[in-house]
Amino acid sequence: MRTEDGCIIQDCLNGKPEAFGMLVDKYKEGIYAFVYAQLRDFRDAQDVTQEVFLQAYRDLRSLKKWESFCFWIYRIAHRCCAQCFRTRSKRVDREFIDDQAPNLIDAPSLESYRVNKLNESVRETLYSLPKAYQEVLFLHYFGGMTSRDIAEAFGISPMAVLKRLSRARAQLKKEMVAMMDTAFHEQRLRTGFTFRIVESVKRIKINPMPRIAGLPWGLSLAAGVIITVLSLNPHLSILSKMEIPASSALSAETRVARIGEFPVDILRTSETTVISGENGNDRGQAPQNPQNALLLAPKGQDGAWATKDNMPTARSNLSTSAVDGKIYAIGGGIGAGQVTSKVEEYDPKTDTWKEKVEMPTAREYLSTSVVDGKIYAIGGSIWVGFGDQRSLTTVEEYDPATDTWAEKADMPTARHGIFSCVVNGKIYAIGGMSSGPNNQLLYPAAVEEYDPAIDTWTEKEDMPLARAFIDGGVVNGKIYAIGGWNTKVDGSSYIRVVEKYDPAADAWTTMNSELPSTRYSYAISAVNGSIYVLGGWAGSQLSAVEVYKPATDSWAEIADIPTRRAGLSASQVDGKIYVIGGYRGQDGGYSPDVEELNPEAIGKNVEPTGKLPTTWGETKLAAGSR
Repeated sequence: MRTEDGCIIQDCLNGKPEAFGMLVDKYKEGIYAFVYAQLRDFRDAQDVTQEVFLQAYRDLRSLKKWESFCFWIYRIAHRCCAQCFRTRSKRVDREFIDDQAPNLIDAPSLESYRVNKLNESVRETLYSLPKAYQEVLFLHYFGGMTSRDIAEAFGISPMAVLKRLSRARAQLKKEMVAMMDTAFHEQRLRTGFTFRIVESVKRIKINPMPRIAGLPWGLSLAAGVIITVLSLNPHLSILSKMEIPASSALSAETRVARIGEFPVDILRTSETTVISGENGNDRGQAPQNPQNALLLAPKGQDGAWATKDNMPTARSNLSTSAVDGKIYAIGGGIGAGQVTSKVEEYDPKTDTWKEKVEMPTAREYLSTSVVDGKIYAIGGSIWVGFGDQRSLTTVEEYDPATDTWAEKADMPTARHGIFSCVVNGKIYAIGGMSSGPNNQLLYPAAVEEYDPAIDTWTEKEDMPLARAFIDGGVVNGKIYAIGGWNTKVDGSSYIRVVEKYDPAADAWTTMNSELPSTRYSYAISAVNGSIYVLGGWAGSQLSAVEVYKPATDSWAEIADIPTRRAGLSASQVDGKIYVIGGYRGQDGGYSPDVEELNPEAIGKNVEPTGKLPTTWGETKLAAGSR
């Protein structure tokens, strides 16, 4: 997904250094505040802030993920501060009259004394606080940054930032907060800072991204790859439009993908059965030349995905669970204000569906979990009138062995768009939303534990950040609640926070790493210690798949879902993930699609080593490591 920062960086790398000024304007106040918080000297802070941006421009090509520019430049700032500390220890005192600001030299001595005492008082008070509180105060009041901006810069959650700000303010006298802006006003970066940076970077030489004359930029890099491959095999003929007959099996579409670190438009030919050449023929036999492997394995179609038989009832906002190697699709929405009680069983081994006894209570936005071979359908919502969505406390148990349903104890808090999971035989219902008086949206942070053995509910420690349309996974007995939606959170309603819950300790921890993309209403499945986030909604239906690794608190991006959709569900059987149902948009409507992801096959068809000549494989790997 292209970001604002990504577009600016692309312009810079395409030989437009003046575009860097937009990044300077966007981040200069925050960087200056961060640097001053470390160095405690305004003159040093201005010098180091300038060096931070110059260093960032020089190293711009080393940034792999352009959307992470914010976090990256704060890391540069941290290194530059450390270097400044080392330099300070080796230099003599530089307090000369030439270093003083002209306005302070000309000011009457009494006024100058008052300003200095004010600054000193504010500094002493601030630096008496813990370092974590100092940083957020400087960035918020001095740098003018929102809680979401600070969270992105530090790699923490917006809720963690808000807590630090609240606790820091509580430790300050009320009048001291008001004094902060006055004390720092005269020390802000001077007008013309951005201009000076831009003029400096114009003299810094960075190699622009290569382009091929006569081709649009979107195709230039991809064309360069193809031409390189073709140059390795002079016998491989290049197809022109005239060489492809109307009845050809060649099925292609254009899409945005990444080659190395560059997002480019490429021609996806995942269903191509033949590429014309001396080693191919018109009977659909694959060409034998190994150099064609690159053309036959574009990103997003790397052999990990397979299309399966459609679900009989197209629907979204359903829930799925697996029992004894079979997946049960339960409930969901089938139209505007219409919900279903359908239960359909999918057998991955035979790729077939069967209808089962319907759930007693039709609903959507429910969650299901499995204990001892039985499925528990929890919460959800129904429509009782136009625009009136009613959250439920309903819990119903399904036994696949007997194909029967039974009522169970209601969940204490009515909610829909919840996430449920199982640890040590107990079900945890987390987050969600409900309707208050006058249809006001409420976001309970409730965590409630259900014990199927005794059919009772117990309240647990609330989730730190309340949110709905949340999902997550269990790894090593810990629950990871990922992303979600809350219209009452400062900034974007989209939540990217990852929070870990330890049922044994009944305690929450906010992880440093956040969901890379902005979205909600996605599906999640945990396989072999990794948590897969699939599809979702961010203004339109998404196909992106991102993988969270709790062991390293890190994220990776893998091949997209073939059919983009939101409100989908996912379950895993024998290490494979089955993505089921959802909503494809106005054109595609409610989805019956079933697609299988095999995590073990990810990347195997596109790995250049062993498929391409050694020299090309090394070139490709080297390019990807820059």
